[in-house]
Amino acid sequence: MAIGTMIPLEGWDNEAFHFGLEAEYLVVDHETFQPMWHQDLSFQVLNTAMESIKIDDIPPLGGMEIEPPHRIASPYVIEGYHVANAAGEMVDILPKGLEIRTQVCTSITECLTTLKTLHTRMQEAIAPLGYTAVALSYHPIETEFYADRGWRRHDFWQWALQAMLTFGPDVNVSLPQSLGEKLDLADLELKINYYAPAMAAFSLASPFYAGDIWKVRGRLCKSFRTHRRSTYAPAVEIHPHEKLRLEFKPFEMSPKLQDFENYFLLFLTLLLDDTLEGRASNQMRIYDLGAVARWGFYAEEIAPRADELLASAQRVLPQWGFDPKPLSSFEKRAYFRKTPADAMIDQYADADRNLAAVLRTRTELT
Repeated sequence: MAIGTMIPLEGWDNEAFHFGLEAEYLVVDHETFQPMWHQDLSFQVLNTAMESIKIDDIPPLGGMEIEPPHRIASPYVIEGYHVANAAGEMVDILPKGLEIRTQVCTSITECLTTLKTLHTRMQEAIAPLGYTAVALSYHPIETEFYADRGWRRHDFWQWALQAMLTFGPDVNVSLPQSLGEKLDLADLELKINYYAPAMAAFSLASPFYAGDIWKVRGRLCKSFRTHRRSTYAPAVEIHPHEKLRLEFKPFEMSPKLQDFENYFLLFLTLLLDDTLEGRASNQMRIYDLGAVARWGFYAEEIAPRADELLASAQRVLPQWGFDPKPLSSFEKRAYFRKTPADAMIDQYADADRNLAAVLRTRTELT
């Protein structure tokens, strides 16, 4: 397979749902749990470890693209800032961390099972290097990154600089073709703009900034990642030429498979319920996400939107063969208005402000 090509999809059922996950991980020192970054990591070293992982027993990798300087088709990617030579060829990456990309799956269960397998093997592969992967959505120590623009368009360059500090999951869904053809994509984007801040509130989990809890005017806040990325990145990317792949991006990283399952269920609810009436501009999405990043469910209008989505899930998901029961854990978060970030803030306080103690709780995918 030539580098830079897309691996063909085989056996695609046009009238089935399809699912995929992309999950980025922070790399820390295995002993001290000191967070690492591009100055500590080597693309070649990490990539060699990833290429050594057995993947011949997982489903086919159709739909994935081999991104230079990666050399082989793999669900493992070294994430970071790409470096090109004078001829414009990608020759290196300044690593920010590791990413797992599941193959295209025909059920949420298959997707989560694959993620679990790939995560276990990734941890085993980097352990001899003295590393461990942690589920955290923003680098807890580093605050700024700068590199030459190179070939990048200016707005892409600005986002690439910001993305070096963020670690997020991308939740991918492809609807049955007969259903996808009915979507008004412009209206769908407005709908996602309205509900995405409430959806993000369920997942907020990066309260650290510059080695301590992020604060605004003396008040402890929930997610520097959501605060930082909301002005640069969209809530959804629509890929019409990839079986209409819909890629939802505002959720945050979690060490719990249950959370990832609920991410799919909420996104499906948003896609399948044509009675949801909320619509918002990009500007309002950015405004609301900024408030959610600080105050979580206490941000203006967010709790009612979260409740609306949960009620919709109970009504709509069974009609399409999906069980909404797992969302009970999110119902508790909405009822008590508690995010994962709140638990992390409490852990940090209980551990006498020891960041490593919190990071140690986010290495396993359970």
